[in-house]
Amino acid sequence: MNNTKAAMLGIQHLLAMYAGAILVPLIIGGALNFTPAQMTYLVAIDIFMCGVATLLQVWKGRFIGIGLPVVLGCTFTAVSPIIAIGSTGGLGDVYGAIIASGLIIVLIGGLFGRLIPFFPPVVTGSVVTIIGISLIPVAINNMGGGQGAPDFASGSNVALAFITLIVILVVYRFTVGFVRAISILIGMVVGTVLGIIMNKVDFTPVVEASWLHIMQPFYLATPTFNTSAIVTMTLVAMVSLVESTGVYYALSDICKKTLTSKDLAKGYRAEGLASIIGGIFNAFPYTTFSQNVGLTQMSGVRDRKVIYITGGMLVALGFLPKLAAITTIIPTPVLGAAMLAMFGMVITQGVRMLAPEIAKSMENAMVAAIAVSLGVGVASVPGVFANIAAGLPAWLAEVLTVITSNGIVAGSITAILLNILFNMIGPKRKDPMHVE
Repeated sequence: MNNTKAAMLGIQHLLAMYAGAILVPLIIGGALNFTPAQMTYLVAIDIFMCGVATLLQVWKGRFIGIGLPVVLGCTFTAVSPIIAIGSTGGLGDVYGAIIASGLIIVLIGGLFGRLIPFFPPVVTGSVVTIIGISLIPVAINNMGGGQGAPDFASGSNVALAFITLIVILVVYRFTVGFVRAISILIGMVVGTVLGIIMNKVDFTPVVEASWLHIMQPFYLATPTFNTSAIVTMTLVAMVSLVESTGVYYALSDICKKTLTSKDLAKGYRAEGLASIIGGIFNAFPYTTFSQNVGLTQMSGVRDRKVIYITGGMLVALGFLPKLAAITTIIPTPVLGAAMLAMFGMVITQGVRMLAPEIAKSMENAMVAAIAVSLGVGVASVPGVFANIAAGLPAWLAEVLTVITSNGIVAGSITAILLNILFNMIGPKRKDPMHVE
C-alpha cells in the first residue's frame, strides 16, 4: 500500500473516532466548570493522548502493545466516576487515581492475559454484539442533529443524514479497491459540502482556535492519592479491559490472527501505561474504540501502517488546535450517518462470531441470548438497577454501581458467568437439538 492511500485511510479512521474522542473532555470539563482555557487544554491533550495510546497499542513490543489495527480513545465508562471524584475530592484526586489505576493494570496485565479460557467466542461474540447495539442510539441521535439540539429531528437534519448514508452505500456498492475502502470518508466529505450549502457548518471554532499548544505535565492539577478514588478508577479500568478484550478478539477474527495470553497481557499493559501518561498530563484513561473495528471490517484494510498514521495525526492535532478544529465543522447528522454504518458493521461482526457457537449447542444459545438481552436492556434503561446498592457498604455499592450502570459491562460479566455455568462446570451433556 502506497503512502497516499494509507494516509487517506488513516484520516478516515481519525474522523471515525474524533467525535467520541472530544465528547468525553467536553462532558467532564462542562460538569466540573472548567474555564475556556482549561477546556481548550483538556480537549487538546485528550486528542494528543488518543494518538499516544494508539501508537503504544498498535506497536507490538516485548512487554506492551497487542499489535492489532486498534484505535484508542478515552473510555466512556470513566465519565461518571471522574465527575464524581472531581466534584468531591478535586482534580488532584482524579489524576492521582488515574495514574495509580494505570500502574495497577500494568502490574496485573499478565494475570488478565491468562484468562483466555473465560473468553471463548460465545462470550466475546456476545460482547461485540452488545457494544455495537449499544452504540446505535448515539448514531441515531446524531442523525437527528444531536440530542438537545434546537433543530433536533428536523427534516433538513434527517435529509442530510440519509443523503450522506446513501452516498456511502452507493460508493461501497459500485466501486472497488481503494475508493470502496474510503467510502465513509467520501460520504462525510460530500455530506459536509452539502451541509455548507444548507448553512449547517459553523467555521467559528476554526477561526478562534490557536495555532500551537504545548503540553505540560500537571497543567490542571498536581495528583493526590485518595484510596477510595483509586479503588473506583481501578474498577473502571478493569471494566475497560473487559470491553477491550471483546474488541481485541473481534479484530483478531477480522485479521485472521490467533491471540495468546501474552498478546492480551501486552495489550492490557499498553492501556495501563497510556492511563499513567494520561494522568501525568491531566488527561484520561484510554481504551479501544469499537467504531474503528467496524471501519476496519468495512474497508477490508488490516494494515497496521494505516493506524500508525492515524496515531501520528492525533498526536500532531494535539499540538495544533487550529487544524484539529477543522474536523469539528462536520455537521452532526453527517457524523451520525457514518456512525450508523460503522456501528452496524460492529453488530454483524459480533453475530458472525456467535453464529457457529450457537449452532454447536443450545447452552451457547442461552448464554448469548441472556447476555445480549441484559446488556442491551441495561444500555437502553440505565437506571433500572439504580437502587440496588442502597444500604450496602460504600465499597460494595461502588462495585455494584459500576457493574449495573453500564450495559456493556453487565452483558460481559453475564456472558462470562453463564459460560462458566453451562460450559465449564460439571460434565458436558449431549445436546438433543444438535445435529452433527
